[in-house]
Order: sequence, then structure tokens, then C-alpha cells
Amino acid sequence: MTAKLHQFLRGTSDSAGPGLLPAAATLDRPEGARRYLVAAPPASTGGKRGLVVVLHGAGASAEQVLGQAFPPSPLSLWLEIAAREQLVVIAPDAGKGGWSDCFAPEARVAKKHDVAFIGALIEHAVGHLDVDPARVYLIGVSRGGWMAYAVATALPHKLAAFSVVLAGMPPPGRGKEPGMPLPALIFGCTADPLIYYHGGKPWYALGFAEPVRGIEASVHAWRELAGLPDTPDIVHLPKSDPQARTSVTRYIWGRQADGLQVGLYRIDGAGHAEPSRLKRYPGFINWLTGLQNADLEVAEAAWEFFRTKRRHTVGSILNASATGVADSSMAT
Repeated sequence: MTAKLHQFLRGTSDSAGPGLLPAAATLDRPEGARRYLVAAPPASTGGKRGLVVVLHGAGASAEQVLGQAFPPSPLSLWLEIAAREQLVVIAPDAGKGGWSDCFAPEARVAKKHDVAFIGALIEHAVGHLDVDPARVYLIGVSRGGWMAYAVATALPHKLAAFSVVLAGMPPPGRGKEPGMPLPALIFGCTADPLIYYHGGKPWYALGFAEPVRGIEASVHAWRELAGLPDTPDIVHLPKSDPQARTSVTRYIWGRQADGLQVGLYRIDGAGHAEPSRLKRYPGFINWLTGLQNADLEVAEAAWEFFRTKRRHTVGSILNASATGVADSSMAT
């Protein structure tokens, strides 16, 4: 098979270093035994470890998102980051019917409570895998991003930060709005044919998809909740290929890397594909989903955002801010 034909049919899955090997496990829940994959360093280094929960997209699985099944997933790079940084990685499996995400009606959630499942996985990891409860991070792609919004809205007290890739929030009034600020990093592609960057839904989705809030409007919701300034720090990432038809701009609101920040990676010209240099989707998939950017590794960019965030640090910043507002009110 020629290299071009292989790329078209199979894609490529290169590595930057050694990675952890995930193992299958189950957790008993009211709806029955739930499957997940877990990867942990072989021995404790004497301190508590961070946890990254990775949520797969629609039609995918825990195996796919961690690189154990076709097609190659850019989020599987978390296994290499975990080996390097001594992290625990857990990938829950949505199971039959997919996630009960931020669009799920109450009747569906009553039968299959995925927010509670993910919360229980976090508690299990803290209790059994030397995980630091102040260093719990969450990332989801596509429908897994909708699931991440649901968890960040319902269980913000369990997270130090979260990230969403290729998914906007429900429109105002359609789902629960977040009530507690969290560090949030959102990736959006302007030519995404499945989840529109500016919101709404594709005409060809008919009754099989929900209209979504735009990516930038979703970022604004978390930034406004956090009370962050209007003006971001802006970085234009260098192009890996001068002839490429995609480009990346990073926006960060909030100056403290270890505090409350909200970020956006705007990927111009790219479609419904996580950006990656090492994990490239097959060409026939790109025909359906649009171009895949290669100017950054989505998992590495998320880890750069996560690495200094701590749940107690963010909480203390919020408390200090609230105290400052109260003191100001009393002074007047």
C-alpha cells in the first residue's frame, strides 16, 4: 500500500514518546455495570497525581478516543502526556444510545445518569488511584464536549478546569446554565460542517440534531460568569505548512495561569476534526468532516492550560473576589 493510499484509508498515528497502556474496567451504577478504560503510572511517586477524564464523541468509544480502535484519535495523545507527567487517564464509555449530555431530557437522564457516572469515576479515582482531588481535569470532543458542559455545569466543585473540543453549548433556555465559574478552554473550527462555529444547526440534520450556541458565544458565557475582562491576550500560532488552508489563533482571558482563565482556540478553515500533527484522520473522513489542522496538538494545548490549575486555587480567587465586592459594598 502506498503512503498516499494508506493515508486516505487508514490515516496516521505517530507518537512523540512512550505512552501508558489503558486497561478495561467496570463500575456498578444504578443502570447497570458501566465500562471505562483507565491508564495509570505503574507506581506512585510519593505524591498525589492529577486525573484527566476524556469523553469520546458520538458513534465512537472509550477505545477509539484512547487510540485502541479506528480511526486514530488526537486525544489518544493523553496516554503519552500521562506517562510523561505522571497522570491518571480515564475514558468512560457512553454505551448504548450515547451520552445523556447537556441536551438530554430528564426522562433520559433518569434512566442513564452519565453526569453521576462520571462523578462516581472521579470519586473512585481519588479513593483508589492516588488522585489529587484538587487536580481533576475534564476534556470532551463533539458530543463528548456536550457531555463535558453537562459535567462542568452540574459538578464544578469536582473540577480544577475543563476543555471542550468542537462543541457549542445549548442555546439560552434550552439547558441548564452554569452557575459557578471554572477555568475553561474551548476549541472551535470555523468550517465545521456538523457543529456550526456560529451556532444553529445544519439544514441537513433535519430532526436528528439540536441547534447549538456558537463557539464564541459559549466562550463568552464562561468568561462572563468568571467576571474576566473583555480584552484577551491573542497569539497567532505559526503555520506548520505555509501552503495549508487552515490557521490557528489563541485567545486567553485572565492573566493568572494558575487561576481563573477562559481560553479559545479559533481554527480558521478547519472542519469537524481535532487539530493534530501526529494523529491524522484518513482522507475519506476528511471528505465528510472537512480539513484537519496540523499547527498544534489539541491534547498538549489542553494540558498546557490545565497543568497549573488547582481546584482550591481557583476557589480561593473566587472567594477573595467575593470578599472584595462585599467590602466595597460596605464601604459605600
